[in-house]
Amino acid sequence: MATPDFILELRRMVGTHPLTLTGVTAVIVRGDRVLLGRRVDNGALTPITGIVDPHEEPADAARREALEEAAVTIRVDRLAWVHQIPRVTYENGDRTDYLDLTFRCTWLSGDPYPADGEMTEVGWYPLDDLGEVDADMRERIAMALQDGPSRFEGGR
Repeated sequence: MATPDFILELRRMVGTHPLTLTGVTAVIVRGDRVLLGRRVDNGALTPITGIVDPHEEPADAARREALEEAAVTIRVDRLAWVHQIPRVTYENGDRTDYLDLTFRCTWLSGDPYPADGEMTEVGWYPLDDLGEVDADMRERIAMALQDGPSRFEGGR
């Protein structure tokens, strides 16, 4: 599902005014590889991402998104990074501010494929050759791979 029903309902009330939403990034690791997918909306190669539903725990959202988007079961190992993404303005004029929670996750089972249509392809990529992954997503992956405490913006 591309846009959750609760967001569509909010948009009916607020139009294109900025919404503040919580998002998750699931950096799913299997050995020396990371699971990436090519997004339908912009063609970018990214880890699994999604929006936290109302009353949903963020780690549960990461697990749900991994299953929905890539048909894989994961273990959420730790919160790696909490940061505000610059405002996103969509083609229809909707504006959204996302607080992203990046998690390091471990693959448990499932052969990845683009299960819900949000990705055109999904697969394992070597961590030392992320090729066309953009700088923002590379930083999310790097934060997830680091050992140590979670990183919170403002505390750099």
